[in-house]
Amino acid sequence: MEAVGSQLYGMKLSVSPVNNSKDYLKRLCPQNQPFVAKQTAMLHCSLGSSRKSETCSSLFMTDENGFGTRKYSCKVREKRKLVANAVSSAELCGFEDIAAEVHSIPEQEKIGVLLLNLGGPETLQDVQPFLFNLFADPDIIRLPRLFRFLQRPLAQLISVLRAPKSKEGYASIGGGSPLRKITDEQADALKKAVEAKTIPVNVYVGMRYWHPFTEDAVHQIKKDKITRLVVLPLYPQYSISTSGSSIRVLQRLLREDEYLRRVAVSIIQSWYQREGYIKSMANLIEKELKSFSMPDEVMIFFSAHGVPVSYVEDAGDPYKQQMEECVDLIVKELKSRGVKSDHTLAYQSRVGPVEWLKPYTDKVLVELGQKGVKSLLAVPISFVSEHIETLEEIDMEYKHLALESGIKNWGRVPALGCDPSFISDLADAVVEALPHAVAMTSSKPEDMDLVRSAFSLFFGSILAFILLLSPKLVSAYKMYLS
Repeated sequence: MEAVGSQLYGMKLSVSPVNNSKDYLKRLCPQNQPFVAKQTAMLHCSLGSSRKSETCSSLFMTDENGFGTRKYSCKVREKRKLVANAVSSAELCGFEDIAAEVHSIPEQEKIGVLLLNLGGPETLQDVQPFLFNLFADPDIIRLPRLFRFLQRPLAQLISVLRAPKSKEGYASIGGGSPLRKITDEQADALKKAVEAKTIPVNVYVGMRYWHPFTEDAVHQIKKDKITRLVVLPLYPQYSISTSGSSIRVLQRLLREDEYLRRVAVSIIQSWYQREGYIKSMANLIEKELKSFSMPDEVMIFFSAHGVPVSYVEDAGDPYKQQMEECVDLIVKELKSRGVKSDHTLAYQSRVGPVEWLKPYTDKVLVELGQKGVKSLLAVPISFVSEHIETLEEIDMEYKHLALESGIKNWGRVPALGCDPSFISDLADAVVEALPHAVAMTSSKPEDMDLVRSAFSLFFGSILAFILLLSPKLVSAYKMYLS
């Protein structure tokens, strides 16, 4: 998996309990590794064998290219060996239950929660710089090491070419993304839910590609003198291009600051398997199904954001596996409630000529219409907030395509937003993660190669200038992106 974080040089970050399913944990660990699982379980990955005193933390390792091992991966790779044991946090950390762990935190601790999200342009003028930030991320466009000096010039070119079409999309949903407003509302609701458990907390929002940036949130965290921090990406499933990218930036910021290196940090990398989340999704689906005259004949259409196949097959991204497991869990919950509708999963939002995860949402919609499906309920499975990919891509583009393909009755499940049961479950996840926070114990500043930086800036600028002034190249690149 690519870029769980940049190189940590022995620093430790905690991972909160992930799943109390013994079968789930067994699937993640090789048969020749020891396995112990109890009700409250977490995975502990480290280099070689580990001491029991270290079992409340996990190491996130990356190779020389900055690509990380997959979350909780037990695979043995040539350049690093990860040993993963499913261990009981209660057994080895000396806590009897979550409540006891929380009360063991000193009262003088200042607790913070950092919500990580994508971000989005708030006005049409923000669209092009937002796209530049997006495509300048090496976790979004993965260039070979030899050509990484082209990252920013290439991002500039793509953002200029794609901005007009993207502006049309944002104009159709009101002139900007509602993501910041919704995420701020989620932060406020989460703060109230955690404080209802008698835990004073500050909740911060850090966006990857637009304001407020992760850097802004970290600056405020330091200013507020937070001593214990839970990091909660608002992506249920982990991917190197979403949670992984945001965590990589966060780790760099924490590593570079002497105060922040002493802050105890716990990262909840994914939470798609949490019972509260699964039930919240099932509640929304069940409610929308009732709006159809014949609910049992409705096709439940899970549409997830796609990623390039190379992320999964070459970099070990667990996204596809986690997405499929998430859908299975939701469907199982629905069936336990008597829902008999069929379901399918497809992936949306592909860009460019490379192969993305299949099946593609637009292709499947056409196929379903051809097969005689008349009623369809779209479920945006990888999104917890409304934004352009739900409001424009699903509600407008895919709805139009579905109706054009012969589907007569269309419905769409809203994103979770500030759904009370969803927020309550996130609050539980935060409380459970608090005792597992550990500080970064060592640091190593990144090397600054001034010659390489100057070389990259000089030749990258020349290339960008040539590309932008060459009509033929621009035309060819537009065809490449289409």
